[in-house]
Amino acid sequence: MPLTLEQVLALGATCAVIILVPGPSVLFIVGRALAHGRSTALLSVLGNSLGSLLAALVIAVGLGPVLQRWDVVLEVVRIAGAAYLVWLGVQALRGARHAGPAPATAPGGAPVAARPQRALRDGVVVGVSNPKVFVMFAAVLPQFVEPAAGSVPLQMALLSLVPVLIGLVCDSGWGLAAARVRTAFVGRPSRLRTVTRVGGVSMIGLGVVTAVTGRHR
Repeated sequence: MPLTLEQVLALGATCAVIILVPGPSVLFIVGRALAHGRSTALLSVLGNSLGSLLAALVIAVGLGPVLQRWDVVLEVVRIAGAAYLVWLGVQALRGARHAGPAPATAPGGAPVAARPQRALRDGVVVGVSNPKVFVMFAAVLPQFVEPAAGSVPLQMALLSLVPVLIGLVCDSGWGLAAARVRTAFVGRPSRLRTVTRVGGVSMIGLGVVTAVTGRHR
């Protein structure tokens, strides 16, 4: 057996402390929920988790140390992710003028709920382009690996499921809570447009902060 219960519990406790503190992923999900509603928020959560898992698997096969040392790559990834967040925020602001009562088949007033693949893709891009994800998996997971227990890449891959699942649950909670706020204004178009704009502005702000922070690392 490549993993022990002690490994999983210890990693879970460590990751829970880190993940429960609201960070970029939470702000992204809340922004998506306010701008587009519950369906898009949950699909974004799933995509974000898949993106994080992809980053973890890259590290598990041995590329993590290379990426940590290759500052140029991390910088490009960070800027690309920031630009994408700003673009998503701008799109939300552009769509705010059309926000109105939600159709019965789209709870939460999600104007892009008919395009689930796009919502999922957006989440994956944001998740995999967050350099903090690479740093966390490369710095935290190796501390819980037991080389004598077997394949290190396999252990890393399995251990990565722990923080990904914790993040999936926590981010879903944030997304559902924010979507409820949006739903409360579905029958009030002017207020719904305001909530949508708040979501768009929050994503633009997150993109700007992501682009600025870490520049002088």
